[in-house]
Amino acid sequence: MAKEELITMEGAIDEILPDGRFGVVLDNEHRLICYTAGKMRRYRIRSVIGDRVHVELTPYDLTKGRIVFRERTPGQMPAGARKRGYRR
Repeated sequence: MAKEELITMEGAIDEILPDGRFGVVLDNEHRLICYTAGKMRRYRIRSVIGDRVHVELTPYDLTKGRIVFRERTPGQMPAGARKRGYRR
């Protein structure tokens, strides 16, 4: 059993801040300052303004969170299907 239960909420990125942080507005209009989780950094998952994300919060501080998942946006190409130029 974990020391504390994390709260998972959904929202949208509305601002990109320095040091890999993002401003996120939750569905209930609450605003957070969030950073990306380690796996998202490791696999270079990029987040831009307008992306829908899942955020984990601790019950001790409801103003900060961690982005753990970015939902796919329709019409976006998959990561492996990037267009590459001709190489010799």
